[in-house]
Amino acid sequence: MHTRRSFLKSTAWGGALGSTVPAFLAATFDQLQAEHVDRAVAPISGRDGPVLVVIQLAGGNDGLNTLVPFDNDHYHRARPRLGLKAGAVRKIRDHVGLHPALGGFQELHDQGQLAIVQSVGYPNPNRSHFRSTDIWMTSTDSNRFSNLGWIGRYFDNACSGSPATVGLALGRQSPLAFTARQPKGITLENPESFRFADPDGASDGESMKSGPVSRRMNPGFEDAPLVDTENAGGSISMLEGSGSALQQGSALDFLERTSLDAQISSDRIRAIANRVRNEAAYPASKLATDLRLVARLIAGGLGTRVYYVSHGGYDTHTHQAGAHHRLLGILGDAMAAFIRDLKALGQSDRVLVMTFSEFGRRLAENANAGTDHGAAAPLFLAGTRTRAGLHGKAPELDPKLLLNGDIRHSTDFRTVYASLLAQWLGTDPRAILGSTFPTLPLIA
Repeated sequence: MHTRRSFLKSTAWGGALGSTVPAFLAATFDQLQAEHVDRAVAPISGRDGPVLVVIQLAGGNDGLNTLVPFDNDHYHRARPRLGLKAGAVRKIRDHVGLHPALGGFQELHDQGQLAIVQSVGYPNPNRSHFRSTDIWMTSTDSNRFSNLGWIGRYFDNACSGSPATVGLALGRQSPLAFTARQPKGITLENPESFRFADPDGASDGESMKSGPVSRRMNPGFEDAPLVDTENAGGSISMLEGSGSALQQGSALDFLERTSLDAQISSDRIRAIANRVRNEAAYPASKLATDLRLVARLIAGGLGTRVYYVSHGGYDTHTHQAGAHHRLLGILGDAMAAFIRDLKALGQSDRVLVMTFSEFGRRLAENANAGTDHGAAAPLFLAGTRTRAGLHGKAPELDPKLLLNGDIRHSTDFRTVYASLLAQWLGTDPRAILGSTFPTLPLIA
């Protein structure tokens, strides 16, 4: 494979569809293949640019027992069983401390690598998991709906010509936050499963290559050097957004782009994941495993701008104390290991981690020693370039100042997004968020 042109010709469309394409469509695509094989592919590298790692705390994290106002009388009266005493928390200020399980966060705080934005939410909060998650992911007002994600709009506005791997989500399903007009980003559970599937199964010796079907349809691909793969162009989703892609060229353009991006992304991710070694020890958890992979891909030069990881289980309606302790321990330890690893790998100055949850919990504990869906909660940022410390106003816990029993927000979550877009990702927030929001000094 000596040229990009011959590479496009040889990969064509086969690997994108595998053995599922009906015969009449196969004949049509064979005819189309003679038409447009010289389409240009926009180059972009981005191996040294800033990286944002988003961790979703799915279920609605209890912010008051994460960042604990341990000397607040209203807090203790509302939580006679769940309230954490001054001697139990990890104090970071005279009146506030971290949950005792957050030793990892305390490590980051003491090193000046943890920023905490207090009382983050949005006007007219919605207590539905699904609706509030959509609001956070699309960056819309609570009475408006959008099928485009805020990160997807970032891809559309600031990442034209980027490779498919400009965004990478770990999980079974692509987050709504990634949805863009010109689809980019990939979703995988692990590097080994991210490849063209062979319907007949693959032997152990083939586990690191594309399936036999893909190799037959893309002759010569396995022998092609993995050079210039960062310049392979953006991904095109075959299930969503394909209409706009097809308007720009023939069906073959669309299929060639899809096949090429999927094959290159698959091989490159597996190659990096197996070549780069982590330099820090990680705890045994799914979140830590995901962040360990993210660290390898960053150090290996994948060029991804935004990584997305989810950590679930935060819907603590019953017997919250033990479950929440376990969840926060997993979160803090995994994040601290990740930051240590990035430093050892020489990547820490270009990576920022942001956590978010769709809402916090109500001030008062419920009858089942748990907490119910609430509104505002703290948001955490970690990295060597964060402007460490507390940002925004502390939550008002006086019952007279609550919003139907919920903590009122004092910082709109889109203010955090605007700050990161402008100060970290280096792009105009208004073009992505649709309105002007004030910013906070979150990046040093």
